[in-house]
Amino acid sequence: MLSNRKTPISKVPPMTVGSMPNDGGHLLLGHLQRTVIFELEPDAREFLRPFVSARELVDGRRRWCLWLVDAGAGRLQRMRLVLERLGEVQRHRLRSSRRATQKSARAPYLFAEIRQPTTEYLLMPSVCRPSWQHLPIGVFQPDVIASNLVNIVAGATLFHFGVLTSQMHMAWVRQVCGRLKSDFRYSGQIVYNNFPWPADAPAARQERVAEAAQRVLDVRREYGDGRHGYLPVKKKGGAASLAALYDLRTMPTPLLKAHAALDKAVDRCYRAAAFQSDRERVEHLFTLYEQLTAPLLPAAPKGRKGPRSK
Repeated sequence: MLSNRKTPISKVPPMTVGSMPNDGGHLLLGHLQRTVIFELEPDAREFLRPFVSARELVDGRRRWCLWLVDAGAGRLQRMRLVLERLGEVQRHRLRSSRRATQKSARAPYLFAEIRQPTTEYLLMPSVCRPSWQHLPIGVFQPDVIASNLVNIVAGATLFHFGVLTSQMHMAWVRQVCGRLKSDFRYSGQIVYNNFPWPADAPAARQERVAEAAQRVLDVRREYGDGRHGYLPVKKKGGAASLAALYDLRTMPTPLLKAHAALDKAVDRCYRAAAFQSDRERVEHLFTLYEQLTAPLLPAAPKGRKGPRSK
């Protein structure tokens, strides 16, 4: 039984969740709502940001939000449509029985909880489909706002992306994740923080993982996925969502090959001999887990010595 950990057992960037609007839906915008504000409220244009949750990441949907952190009172007063929305946000929060939510009504122009990275970050869904062989992870710039319903890793490298979207990590996910109906529930405190990374892998092998990870992103982009830039590239026949790209019934051959190369590079970071099955991967990972956590476990209490025999 794995324990909830506040920090990872390996030396990797921490995983958090994104920012929570708690706005009654008034800071979030669909396509039509964004168009109205964009056309009728020119001063608000620079504060309209892409907003990404699991559906936007995986299914290719688009949503936006009003991100008013740097707007200032003077500019807000000039945006009539925005002010109307802020009034609704304030009323929504004041109706809450939760004291922290009521307190956030004092600043209705801000998300109730802000954890938006200031650097490039990885974004992964908190609910994973059992049919996935690899986690469909997005790479985003800080101007794309992450929802509190997804997991994010700020300051991650291509190496981190490569390991997390590998078959090795997916084997761990299937073994330790909780369940939400038939789906896996990815918890940062259980799954990510307990995951044993290949700490002793030579730099050359880590570099091969990074190169293979970049190839995966390049292939995804060729098929129109823009999840490392939000807006999909226009492709003949339409851009492919991550759901389509990672469905084994429709996964393009070049992407399959790119992931196979990445899987091999990640496996080699763990050991030189090839893994023959996910069971072997999981057994190897739990051996590493025990080695990494052994220094963290409390020492067993010494037993009392019985009376000496005469």
